[in-house]
Amino acid sequence: MKKILFLWLCVGMVACIPFYHTQAQQAPTPRHTISGYVKDAETGEDLIGVTVSVPSLKIGAVTNEYGFYSLSLPAGDTLTIEFYFIGYEKVVQQVYLSRDRRLDIRLRPEALSIQQVVISTDPFQEKLDAPQMSVERLTMEEVKSIPIIFGEADLVKALQLKPGVQSGSEGSSGLYVRGGGADQNLILLDEALVYNPSHLFGFFSIFNPDAVKDVTLYKGDFPAKFGGRLSSVLDVRLKEGNKQQFSGEGGVGLISSRLTLEAPLVKDKASFIVSGRRTYFDLITRQINKANKDNPDYNPIPDYYFYDLNTKVNVELDEKNRLFLSGYFGRDVFQFNNNNFNFNFDWGNATSTLRWNHIIHPRLFMNASFIFSDYKYQINNQFNAFNFNIGSSIRDYNGKLDFEYSPNRKHFIRFGYQHTYHQFEVSRLRFKSEDRRVDFESGQNFEGHEMGAYIQDDIDWSERWRSEIGLRVSAFSNQGKWYYGIEPRASVRWRASDKTSFKAGYALMNQYVHLVSNSGTSLPTDIWYPSNRVVAPQQSQQVAIGMSRTLAKGNFFFNTEVYYKWMANQIDYKDGAQLFFNDNLDKEFVFGKGWGYGWEVYLEKKKGRTTGWVGYTLSWTFRQFADSSNGNAPINNGKPFFPRYDRRHDVSVVLMHRFTERWSAGFNFVFGTGNAFSLPTGRFIYQDLPGKNPVVVPIYPERNNYRLPDYHRADVSLTYKLRPRWGEGSIMFSVYNVYNRRNAFFVYFEEVKDPNTDQTLYFQAKQVTLFPIIPTFTLNFKF
Repeated sequence: MKKILFLWLCVGMVACIPFYHTQAQQAPTPRHTISGYVKDAETGEDLIGVTVSVPSLKIGAVTNEYGFYSLSLPAGDTLTIEFYFIGYEKVVQQVYLSRDRRLDIRLRPEALSIQQVVISTDPFQEKLDAPQMSVERLTMEEVKSIPIIFGEADLVKALQLKPGVQSGSEGSSGLYVRGGGADQNLILLDEALVYNPSHLFGFFSIFNPDAVKDVTLYKGDFPAKFGGRLSSVLDVRLKEGNKQQFSGEGGVGLISSRLTLEAPLVKDKASFIVSGRRTYFDLITRQINKANKDNPDYNPIPDYYFYDLNTKVNVELDEKNRLFLSGYFGRDVFQFNNNNFNFNFDWGNATSTLRWNHIIHPRLFMNASFIFSDYKYQINNQFNAFNFNIGSSIRDYNGKLDFEYSPNRKHFIRFGYQHTYHQFEVSRLRFKSEDRRVDFESGQNFEGHEMGAYIQDDIDWSERWRSEIGLRVSAFSNQGKWYYGIEPRASVRWRASDKTSFKAGYALMNQYVHLVSNSGTSLPTDIWYPSNRVVAPQQSQQVAIGMSRTLAKGNFFFNTEVYYKWMANQIDYKDGAQLFFNDNLDKEFVFGKGWGYGWEVYLEKKKGRTTGWVGYTLSWTFRQFADSSNGNAPINNGKPFFPRYDRRHDVSVVLMHRFTERWSAGFNFVFGTGNAFSLPTGRFIYQDLPGKNPVVVPIYPERNNYRLPDYHRADVSLTYKLRPRWGEGSIMFSVYNVYNRRNAFFVYFEEVKDPNTDQTLYFQAKQVTLFPIIPTFTLNFKF
């Protein structure tokens, strides 16, 4: 408790730094502050990332996650202030600053017409100006325009089409960013941490695009307010609800349907949104099973379905105070019941976030958050008179304070503190009989405290030079063991010209909670495990440099980056690990290191009838587990190896074209080097006793010593916009894997025997293909 109080004292001292800095650096020229919120004129939604600029002074700001901005400007001047955001009409305001001013702005969406192909705002200006690099942003319009498997719009699969981001396997919604593992991504939904962001065993993400407002992925240049993961931060923000009128949207697809409703509670003051989605696999399979229940040779089809629900309420109490309450609940359910055998498997997330926005001063903005997050899975297996139950869970209670302070035109300071209380239930297993003669239970429970304090300053040194310097101090406690981390973050931008910027960045991250998996993918049964006396925190350091440039009169944006990442204290299971009936998993781990480096190239177009991007990544990723200090043998004899998701070349082409106001099309092409996998180079025959059948044992000289064939496919879509009396609608026809490429999902070996002697002649490699050509029809509607 004394250490926790000490950390609170530290953050209090850190919080005083901006005010001291203001006194020391206060400019002699009188200044006033203009601040306010920027909203969508039609719905009242706060707009994130709106550029607010004063062209005559060559300064500006960007609205934060709640649509708030603040600018310190010379007093007594009449200034022209411009507000622009891609997809919205530009707003220009003349303001005379004789005092601090509150100026709320409503931007109206641009009317899309086939004649209007020139956007008045520059969509790439903020990318050139910002010191931050390695950031990817997506609009929901882009996500919904990209042809995806089964017609389900998925923001995670759309992000996989960006350079430096990979999927673990075909159709997977996992994220592998710049050589990091699936567990090394900090995934936030309205600030709540999501531990398993996928449905359908990893094929779909939990994010319903109808409920999402903003998506930002940080691949390496992490803001200091984020911590706890090594490779990326995926920050997803939900819509707040229409403050003007009742509205809704939804869709009917091949495997699921969705519906979103939003409306004002008090016009312009309070609103809500409810968004739900469900698959209907089980409705079909149950009817098939029912029709064949009297057939003794029929094997029932398992029931499988998933559903999720997003809700959010927001209230503007007055000009300075706002409240938000949001929540998510989702479940996957897999059931198989047949005679004396019953198998039930369910898993999912639940989150809730209560936030309070308060404008302390026009230059000082505060957000207080209270967050709950829960992830668990449970398997119930009943056979005759015996019941087998196993599960794991992690539950978090999190409190956060975040501040944004604008002391003058040269500085924009963020600082804050967060504290998370973790509850772990690891491999809780119970095996019992109905008569209770057999009753066995095992597993582990842990409690941990994770803390972090940070400060970051965005410094505008001159018209050409701008930097972002940050420091995060983190700590973790479990079983009486404390770990501490100092995490510096820095980035710098040099504006070589109006069209060209050069950037560099460095970040150090610590991860105190680990997803321990030897599967190569993030399955629901993987275990989240805390750092303790045996398991040290993971750590990464990443450096990156890059160049950004606009081309062809601002119609194209070109970006290239190179990076190098070091990772320490990586965790994996030893060979033959005992996961169940084990009350000490520490003994099953091996520890090592990892590193990766690469080159990314990106070309994007946002203006005109044809938009989209082309991306290319050249990368190498390595892991090495040579540590045998805990008594476990090293992996791969202690030599470096490629993890399964290492991919040498990765190419993506995404194009969207509007033929007319009602007809549009989408096209994707992806190419990637095949995943690494282990292939036996020989076999030997083992017979322990005379007369017993010999056993053929494969020989694996190295881990992941071969690769699957190169992966490539193309997808196309055609969308027709409907004009019903009650609102809007569209019909989307898409084809996944349009030329029916038989990509390898995995390879297995089949034993070929002599039909006469039943002796083994040889082993033949067989390729398993997951998805052939798949046409999909989707109906979307909005009212």
